[in-house]
Amino acid sequence: MLRNALLWASSNPYLSERLPRARFVQRATRRFLPGERLEDALGEARRLQGEGTATTVTLLGENVATPADADAVAEHYLAAMETIREEGLDTEISVKLTQLGLDQDLAATRHRLDRLVRGCDPGALVWLDMESSACVDRTLEIFRAVREDHQNVGVCLQAYLQRTKADLEKLLPLHPAIRLVKGAYKEPPDVAFPRKADVDQNYIRLTSMLMRARKEGRAGRPVIGTHDSRMVGEANRMAHELGLAKDAYEIAMLYGIRTAEQERLVRSGYTLRVLVSYGSHWFPWYMRRLAERPANVWFVLRQLVR
Repeated sequence: MLRNALLWASSNPYLSERLPRARFVQRATRRFLPGERLEDALGEARRLQGEGTATTVTLLGENVATPADADAVAEHYLAAMETIREEGLDTEISVKLTQLGLDQDLAATRHRLDRLVRGCDPGALVWLDMESSACVDRTLEIFRAVREDHQNVGVCLQAYLQRTKADLEKLLPLHPAIRLVKGAYKEPPDVAFPRKADVDQNYIRLTSMLMRARKEGRAGRPVIGTHDSRMVGEANRMAHELGLAKDAYEIAMLYGIRTAEQERLVRSGYTLRVLVSYGSHWFPWYMRRLAERPANVWFVLRQLVR
């Protein structure tokens, strides 16, 4: 019930308009969101790089209203990548295709993404976030089209969707870079696994597919995006049994969540990449992060009490 309530809140226009103005809500987000400006996110990227941690930055927001808005997002990311390059940061970008105009024009969206990928350093990736199930087919269509011409683009897949195993099998001939997450949108039970145990089981199955494909040279960089200690342990165990080096894959976690575990992974020699979010449209994202993991809710409550 709590998860459903949080997912409902994430898509409620009234709450999205009013709650972010409340000081207690702003105070609760500070641990997870360093600020609303790119400079805030890159400041944390510098600090984390000094501690041996790579980063991904993402501008929060979805479903832009006009082509001009989509062009502005593309220009923002191009400028961000230039700053990242100038400062020598081990930082990648992750973008939602509805920010690049997916709701208006598929061809224009592909063109904007192509500009970002061409503007990215060859050794880095431009990541495509995965949004609700309604966006999956179009996101994968654009990913495949851009991947034919460029190596440095990756895509996120969600383990809670029942279709994802088939999607991964179809993508593997492209030798793709995949970031695997559990998923955080509200979906009907015929689309997404309703039980956490089934999502976890599918996550482990997909992780195994990615690790084996990496070992066999059929996949680019696998990124295991989870805060679940059991999932992290399973991924590391699989990699060890397959003889994969610790730098052959990455563990990805969100900024401000399970920082002690993040530090432990870095000390143990694993490659960790932290996703740092920024921007003014943070409320829906924040609600979905709380819905992903009940422990996040109790953490926020403790922060408010303090």
